[in-house]
Amino acid sequence: MTVHDDDILDFDFVDDETREIAPPSRTGGRPPGGGPQGGGGGGRGPRGPQIRAPHGITPLLRLAGLVALAILVIVLLAVWVQGCAGTDEQTAYGDYLASAGEVGSDSAKVGADLATLLTTPGLTQTELETKLGGFVQRQQLDVERARDLSPPGPLTPANGHAVEALQLRVSGLQGLLDTFRATKDTDDQAAAGEQLSAWGSRLEASDVIWKDLFQGTAQATMVSVFVENPDLYTARSMSSIWQRVHGASTGGTPSGLHGSALAYTKVLPQGTQLSTTTETKITTSVDTAFEVGVTNSGEFQEVGVQVKLTIPRQPSPIVKTGTVDVIDPGETKTVTFSDFPDFPYQENATVQVTITPVDGETKTDNNTAEYPVIFQIAPS
Repeated sequence: MTVHDDDILDFDFVDDETREIAPPSRTGGRPPGGGPQGGGGGGRGPRGPQIRAPHGITPLLRLAGLVALAILVIVLLAVWVQGCAGTDEQTAYGDYLASAGEVGSDSAKVGADLATLLTTPGLTQTELETKLGGFVQRQQLDVERARDLSPPGPLTPANGHAVEALQLRVSGLQGLLDTFRATKDTDDQAAAGEQLSAWGSRLEASDVIWKDLFQGTAQATMVSVFVENPDLYTARSMSSIWQRVHGASTGGTPSGLHGSALAYTKVLPQGTQLSTTTETKITTSVDTAFEVGVTNSGEFQEVGVQVKLTIPRQPSPIVKTGTVDVIDPGETKTVTFSDFPDFPYQENATVQVTITPVDGETKTDNNTAEYPVIFQIAPS
């Protein structure tokens, strides 16, 4: 192998132009180009070992730096992508919950409007059918809106339950409308009440599905209550509503016995019943309230019964009002008055209660009462 052959085997990752080769070493008095022992002949003596500078270290350091930089870029890119994905996911959840909340709120408004309709005095069959038909259409739109939502993957089953709850509300409303139409020419009040109550049960069931299967999974605050007062949809109550609607459809003054009576008035939280003949001492506090019992003394269901409580005081009296939404014959319901700003701490104070007579009521002497009281401040 010659010197040139040795050079051929010597290679690096960099160009040969960067190499530096030390000159061959010389021995003793051997003249350049002379043979051994200073003789001629033009031959070369044996070549000494070549000493090379550590020219490969710098490129390796550069390569290591590039690799480290590439790894850092990949890590930062992964973190950025993950952050973007997390933000997109939060946005998707927020957008969906906001849209679903709007649907639930609109549906709850339909339920409140239905309760108002069923407790409207003088409601006729025609008015009831027209407004019920409108409620059905509004609720069907909510079903379609819920179906068109794009829930995040984990909320897809919950959205399906929301649609199911809304469909039950459509079914219940349509059933009420169909039953009122089908029974308008019959005289079987009890049977009509049972059928109407069955459809009311579907409305109540929709609240259970919404609360347990959708609200519990999606968001605890996403409430949509369709039936605020379950007593309105009992067979007894629906039977009375049916009777009242059919009676109003005939026009004129309501027939039969109609009436409301003041059952009692209590001071709370003590629970002391006030007397119209004996003065009652009332120790007041921020919790002082009055509970008024109202009894349906007639033979028909009454709705929207107005109750007023007055405490005379200078320079102006304290006046509070309340309403009994619906009350069946013989039933007693309560109205509570609270949050009083102050009381007249004086002699001859009174608490006055008045129930506004219902349509067709002729006996009104049991609708009002005046209770003598003494308001006193609790000892400190």
